[in-house]
Amino acid sequence: MSYTQLFDNMKRKINEYTNKPLTVKIIDNILDTFHDENIQKKVISHPLEGREYILNFIKENIKDNKELNEKINKESAFIDLLMLEMNKVIVGQKHMTERLLIGLLSSGHILLEGLPGLAKTLAINTLAQTLDADFSRIQFTPDLLPADVIGTQIYSPKNESFSVKKGPIFANFILADEINRAPAKVQSALLEAMQERQITIGDKSFKLDEPFLVLATQNPVEQEGTYPLPEAQVDRFMLKVVIDYPKKEEEKLIIRNNLAKSFPKANQILKSKNILSARELVKEVYMDEKIEQYIVDIVFATRFPENYGLSKFKDLISFGASPRASISLAIASKAYAFIQRRGYVIPEDIRSICFDVLRHRIGLSYEAEAENISTEDIITEILNTVEIP
Repeated sequence: MSYTQLFDNMKRKINEYTNKPLTVKIIDNILDTFHDENIQKKVISHPLEGREYILNFIKENIKDNKELNEKINKESAFIDLLMLEMNKVIVGQKHMTERLLIGLLSSGHILLEGLPGLAKTLAINTLAQTLDADFSRIQFTPDLLPADVIGTQIYSPKNESFSVKKGPIFANFILADEINRAPAKVQSALLEAMQERQITIGDKSFKLDEPFLVLATQNPVEQEGTYPLPEAQVDRFMLKVVIDYPKKEEEKLIIRNNLAKSFPKANQILKSKNILSARELVKEVYMDEKIEQYIVDIVFATRFPENYGLSKFKDLISFGASPRASISLAIASKAYAFIQRRGYVIPEDIRSICFDVLRHRIGLSYEAEAENISTEDIITEILNTVEIP
């Protein structure tokens, strides 16, 4: 029996054993085992003994994988309940709802962009209603000051001392509504909170309670009275989700909901500890080294397109995605796999969330704008070019 035939026989046997196809993790572990010279000798010199050894090895891997999948199936039951509560209020917009859950599970801040009236603010408010956590809404306006967001020091003549008055940023979930209506100095007030999970007021730093999540909305930059977000600010958002108009049938349902005697309301179903425990489980989702390499190749293709046969983009990209893009692709794909009730990441997970992770991290040159080329066009071409593992 040849090396390949032995592996095929093992694959068939294990498929019979589990009634499920082998996962990437199991197959790679099998291949790594075959690279061991001692095992190869055992298989060649004693086919029956080697066959039994590898069979036991694969069974152990499948047992571990099945336990993780069962654990994820059990712990992710709240996803369906959460989606059910969200769908009571939000009609359609499945993509947006799913991305909000990814942000919740991966502790990643989210930027929603769309025209007025597309339920951006309503979606974030609805998500907050389903959670037993502190929620703050900050309406960004042109006259807003950084102290209005993070807080300030107040002098007390009676005590002849300064005391700290904390701002609305001290909550678990922050809705930064129309974030690009305020100037850059106010937008930048969120930088420390979003990255370091702390706020500095005067000479004191205050740790923010977990879970902490910034969910921001913005109007397209073409709208009047908007200020573009600084690159450092935009990069701190794990996902930028672009929202489109609802479909005809969905809009009919929206009309009915708004004309009903009482507008639907979401119920509170989750506590903060549930979110934190789910985040820990998301970290356990398996990511193969080949998937990691796929992520790195996609990100590097935005920086050095000529190395990936995309020389036409060299003069169209002013700067590529930062290392935060690689981190965000990895953790967001794990969260997406968790939502799909899987204990491992597949290439389709990466491709599914790639646009939301990268669209705000690629800088376009004047040439690209002149040729009407968008970041979505570049991402699509990269995904079509980079080899899928």
